[in-house]
Order: sequence, then structure tokens, then C-alpha cells
Amino acid sequence: MTHVAATLPSLDYACDTHRPWQTDDVITEPHVFRDGRIEVSDAPGLGVELDRTALAALRGRWQRMPGMRDRDDEAGMRLADPTWTPHNSPRW
Repeated sequence: MTHVAATLPSLDYACDTHRPWQTDDVITEPHVFRDGRIEVSDAPGLGVELDRTALAALRGRWQRMPGMRDRDDEAGMRLADPTWTPHNSPRW
């Protein structure tokens, strides 16, 4: 999504990120947001290295907890901002 957004000269809305809600990560050196933006490389991919041990641990957690597959982004948003309400837009 980051690379696609970077190619659109007239993009007039913010693209999605889950970074503010992440408590565990598999990226060894996450991108740094500056003024609400990240720099996008011209190289393929996002130029990140994955911590394979952390990735395996999170995969194991996901496999042991089937309830985690029932995604509720609205509840997550309300944790970050209790006043948040969904817009009348397509569901994700």
C-alpha cells in the first residue's frame, strides 16, 4: 500500500497504518514517521529486515488463539479514541 500511495500524485487521504496499535513487531528497524509520513525507497520492497524469531512467536500465538481471527477494527479504534465512530464507508 505504501508504494502504491507513493505513486499517486493526487492522493488526498491518509493511507492506513497499524503501527500505532502494534505492541509486538517483527521489523528490526521500523520506519520513522515524520510529520505523519514515511520516506519511501525507490528500491523494491520497503527495505526492512524481519526478526524471524519474533515472527515465529507471533505466528505460534495466532495459531493457538483462534479468536484472534475475528477482527474488530472498530473496537481497536475506540481503544485509541473512545469518541471514534465509524464512517458510512465500505467495510474493510
